[in-house]
Amino acid sequence: MRHQATRRRRAPSETSSIASSRRSSFAQNGNSSRKSSELKGPCEKVVHTAQDSLFSTSSGWTNFRGFFNLSILLLVLSNGRVALENVIKYGILITPLQWISTFVEHNYSIWSWPNLALILCSNFQILLVLGVEKILERGWLGNVFAAVFYTTLVILHLMIPVVVTLTHTWKNPLWSVVMMGVYVIEALKFISYGHVNYWARDARRKITELKTQVTDLAKKTCDPKQFWDLKDELSMHQMAASYPANLSLSNIYYFMAAPTLCYEFKFPRTLRIRKHFLIKRTIELVFLSFLIAALVQQWVVPTVRNSMKPLSEMELPRCMERLLKLAIPNHLIWLLFFYTFFHSFLNLVAELLRFADREFYRDFWNAETISYFWKSWNIPVHRFAVRHIYSPMMRNNFSKMSAFFVVFFVSAFFHEYLVSVPLKMFRLWSYYGMMGQIPLSYVTDKIVRGGRTGNIIVWLSLIVGQPLAILMYGHDWYILNFGVSSVTNQTIVI
Repeated sequence: MRHQATRRRRAPSETSSIASSRRSSFAQNGNSSRKSSELKGPCEKVVHTAQDSLFSTSSGWTNFRGFFNLSILLLVLSNGRVALENVIKYGILITPLQWISTFVEHNYSIWSWPNLALILCSNFQILLVLGVEKILERGWLGNVFAAVFYTTLVILHLMIPVVVTLTHTWKNPLWSVVMMGVYVIEALKFISYGHVNYWARDARRKITELKTQVTDLAKKTCDPKQFWDLKDELSMHQMAASYPANLSLSNIYYFMAAPTLCYEFKFPRTLRIRKHFLIKRTIELVFLSFLIAALVQQWVVPTVRNSMKPLSEMELPRCMERLLKLAIPNHLIWLLFFYTFFHSFLNLVAELLRFADREFYRDFWNAETISYFWKSWNIPVHRFAVRHIYSPMMRNNFSKMSAFFVVFFVSAFFHEYLVSVPLKMFRLWSYYGMMGQIPLSYVTDKIVRGGRTGNIIVWLSLIVGQPLAILMYGHDWYILNFGVSSVTNQTIVI
């Protein structure tokens, strides 16, 4: 009785605050219990309370930052060990002077660099497009001619580099990839330029018709609602107000240089060029480009070379080991390339041109479905596909699945185009990989339904799929250029 009389009483407000803290989390409940038990005797201190283990989802515990730090540390240590093993096994293979020698030719004629010559010659197609658009604007030729012209132009524009590459004895396929990438970008920009100017001509025609209708309705008594509906529809076609003033040399060349594939009459512009920003992007571009080249020469090339014999003899365990060994450097290089191109390079070009729309990518690293990944990691291509392929098909009563399939087919075609032609061999591995994204997209969208599992599948497809394609193309290219005997007699470095 004496002990009970001396026990401290809690105020009502203190009791309610303790109750609410217990309802908020088990951790706070435990802390408050321990604090209150300190005022009690040894026999009355509460040791056990009703609470779940932290790894149980019912506990509500979400702070696992320490494990994230541990995983980063293990990743650095494991990759550091592999990098050290690579240096011990092969020595230093990085030769910057050899990189520079690939730029130099003994014959300094422009035609000794056919890839550069083709890029310069593409100015003829640009001027031709501008001239044809001016003719179409004046009404001397119709839209049927425009459709035939752009179809023929795009086909020829894509075929010219193919013919030159396949008939030329250029040994380094890298420069062919760069040249053909420029030609693909120009072809897509021609399509967008033609589409938008066609929409402007159509809008201008509708404006003329609507103005006539509005004038006729204003002269006579009519339904006011019908009159204002026509006025609203007339204001919707004001996109033609900048047409044909946009048909100028400076306008089309600005579009050809701008980091976008979708043409508009007026692009958002920044007020000035930020020199500090420009210097940072330039340093990133130079440093990361050299880093990528060094990693390819030091890490990827020896791994691919030592994978030729296991692939030829179809030693599945050895092939799997080589695939996993290549996955780490390949994915690291892919991430570096993404940052170098989509952030450093495109922002550098945008800053020089004062191009204000800098959304070149979204949070593809959080993609829980394959479809969201392809919508977020390359925004310029995604916008082009939606605006000039998907939406026109939907307006012409095609199904969503048909439009979805055509978008992936076009993407698969250009992926294969940029790989097979420079390597001068056609194996369709890249094409099959892209078309395989369609059923994989169905799995992540409909079966897995996104979430953490969907994000893991997205990353797994990138980590495993790309090195697998590299090994397939590398094996076939090596046999095509050096013969089967060079592969079977190869000494493998484990």
